[in-house]
Amino acid sequence: MSDPAETPPASPAADQPDAAAETPPSTPEERIAALEAEVAQFRDRWLRAEAETQNLRARTERQVADARNYAIQKFARDVVEAAENLRRGLDALPPPAPDESDLLAKLRGGFEGVERSFLAVLERNGVARRDVQGEAFNPEFHQAMAEQPATGDAAPGTVLQAWTPAWTLNGRLLKPAMVVVAAGRGDQKDNAA
Repeated sequence: MSDPAETPPASPAADQPDAAAETPPSTPEERIAALEAEVAQFRDRWLRAEAETQNLRARTERQVADARNYAIQKFARDVVEAAENLRRGLDALPPPAPDESDLLAKLRGGFEGVERSFLAVLERNGVARRDVQGEAFNPEFHQAMAEQPATGDAAPGTVLQAWTPAWTLNGRLLKPAMVVVAAGRGDQKDNAA
């Protein structure tokens, strides 16, 4: 026997009094039309939800890829500074001469080998050095540190000298090149006045 204190669970129709208030379609054609409209509405909702899910998935994949590719940006900047210091040290050595000591020749060769190996490791990890001397000035990759009058073989706006190379991390600028740019002919007159 059932307990009179227990009440049977309410039916879903009882929870929605408006559903009972709506009058069902009277003819089969009206019922079919109402069901087709409802199907179209559910299909539209499903397509929108599916599109939103695909957009979310693509956005998440892009964010994960960016995080993977650029998470080491600060570390890469520090390592690039070490590579530039190694190059400065090599540039400070006297140029090779036929009568130089074997020790100096071996040191130069060893440091050049270390630099080649170091740059190869950086490139394998997405860090690339870009030598910019002779290129047209590009504010995305170059930081103008000085201007000099354009010479006969260099057009105005050309990088005459690169104090440091540009560095990229997976194609994105990591550190701009510090450059000396050729001034235009009109700029020279303005500077002389």
